[in-house]
Amino acid sequence: MPLLSLLVIGVMVFSLVDIIRRDDFQVKHLPKTFWIIIVILLPLIGSVLWFTLGRVYPEDGPRMPRPPRTATTAPAPAPTYARDTRSTEQQLADLEREIEEDRLRDELRRRQRENPSS
Repeated sequence: MPLLSLLVIGVMVFSLVDIIRRDDFQVKHLPKTFWIIIVILLPLIGSVLWFTLGRVYPEDGPRMPRPPRTATTAPAPAPTYARDTRSTEQQLADLEREIEEDRLRDELRRRQRENPSS
């Protein structure tokens, strides 16, 4: 009986060390914290579940390098947009000026097409 208890404790410790040393992308189905709790509460069953369901085993191909660990991942800053500081009246006046310029350009093109000799 003591041998079985030591074996269960050894498997549990080995499982806990394996869970803690794994990166998050190498853990399946549950977060690492939940796997640790399962292995502590149910040592033999939790260890068996960890090694059968929770762990990602390397494939036979070349090993992929680990992604770099960062202390904290800051969210990307929100995009900033240029603010128009002109008043509404100024914006409307500028828009009317652009419309008038477009109208004059169209008129000029029309006259050039009608009288190409000038």
